[in-house]
Amino acid sequence: SGSRVGSVGMGRIGQAIARRCEGFAMQIAYHDRKRLPALNYAWREDLLTLAAESDFLVICTPGTAANQGLINQPVLAALGEKGILINISRGSVIDEPALVAALESGIIAGAGLDVFSHEPVVPAGLLQRSNVVVTPHMASATWSTRAAMAQLVLDNVACWAEKKALVTPV
Repeated sequence: SGSRVGSVGMGRIGQAIARRCEGFAMQIAYHDRKRLPALNYAWREDLLTLAAESDFLVICTPGTAANQGLINQPVLAALGEKGILINISRGSVIDEPALVAALESGIIAGAGLDVFSHEPVVPAGLLQRSNVVVTPHMASATWSTRAAMAQLVLDNVACWAEKKALVTPV
């Protein structure tokens, strides 16, 4: 299609999104802490540059303290009036009041969201907009993913019972 997608974060999920975007002939660029030489996508060191070059900005970065409010008014302004923001990360990564203001004033065209800062509360300014799609955070709701999750629990219980290191300690 030639549309440009920017991924904020290029870990396992960001890479899976990028592979899917390849199927639509989208131009793919990403912003991450460092360039990942093994990837054949354009790296943008500056988040504002990535946003300005993107039709779709997909947020795939971890919800760490360092990333809190990462997607703020300057990033939204750089995304522009035709840009679509998609957050599949954590709600804390987006400055929600800035997002609501950007949507209300036409700074960006729309948003797709499945996470929010204060879940389960979704800001009314997002629910009442025709240019926002809101869904539950359900990426793991496939049969295969749920089966893998159940197997992981069983593996951890078996390791615990045998006094071995857990597969995924918490």
